[in-house]
Amino acid sequence: MTTFLYSNPICLEHLTPPGHPERPDRMRALEAVFEHENFSPLVRKQAPAAAEETVLLCHPESYLERVKAAIPEEGLARIDEDTTASPRSLEAALISVGGAIEAVDAVMDGVTDNAFVATRPPGHHAERDKAMGFCLFNQAAIAARHAQRKYAVERVAIVDWDVHHGNGTQDIFYDDRSVVYCSTHQMPLYPGTGAPNETGQGNIFNAPLSANDGSDHFRDAFKSRILPALENMRPDLIIISAGFDAHHRDPLAEINLVADDFDWATGKIMDIASRYNGNRVVSLLEGGYDLLGLAESAGSHVLRLMRG
Repeated sequence: MTTFLYSNPICLEHLTPPGHPERPDRMRALEAVFEHENFSPLVRKQAPAAAEETVLLCHPESYLERVKAAIPEEGLARIDEDTTASPRSLEAALISVGGAIEAVDAVMDGVTDNAFVATRPPGHHAERDKAMGFCLFNQAAIAARHAQRKYAVERVAIVDWDVHHGNGTQDIFYDDRSVVYCSTHQMPLYPGTGAPNETGQGNIFNAPLSANDGSDHFRDAFKSRILPALENMRPDLIIISAGFDAHHRDPLAEINLVADDFDWATGKIMDIASRYNGNRVVSLLEGGYDLLGLAESAGSHVLRLMRG
């Protein structure tokens, strides 16, 4: 297996207030992990900034203009109660989108088997016309649309194991059967969406977990809800919204996963990709706010991508 790792130091310059969980140290924790010799086979790439018009694949121009107008010349600006912007936040957000787009291109063109995009801010809470939950643009959704437009991909699956439900991704594809959205997440918890009866056009598969659930419940949800949906779809491309805040150390939730659970889930997704689409998997960093839990979990995830 060949695995591309996309990152960009500008993502360190998307600043948040002191004590904010979505902070630049998340990138530094991942950089330290990927310096280990186990990761020496990774092919490292600098994630480029996407053109602004790429954002319009999933967000209206009026929304893009609102985000641009909210970027401060100095200091911090609050976009909603959880989401802030600093002078380079727009550039970092466009890099998160650009990394996702480049990863899709590399996988679809057969340059690499799979890819992990380690950028910030995250994206899965960003709805069509609303920034929220630390997210400005929904890079997973934009990457899916890009694959459809550029490569005529008919079936894209987005698997989201962030502990918070990806309301933005669900919102964007709720009425679009060409994209299947599958999510495990804690419920009740922010943002309050993700019930099993939220099914869209039969393309939304939510498998909520309860506080204090651990590995067994997570794996059962995957086996009973997520994997059958993927098997039924036979996706041409799988995009992972890879949040690692379901780790037991994370301060924002109460799910008790360990790093091995992310290895296991990655392996199950790769099994499906190997059968139906030639191993096409693109993984995008979402949440994960305990630095040790993030490092352990993302490390296990990427090692499995590398092993196949």
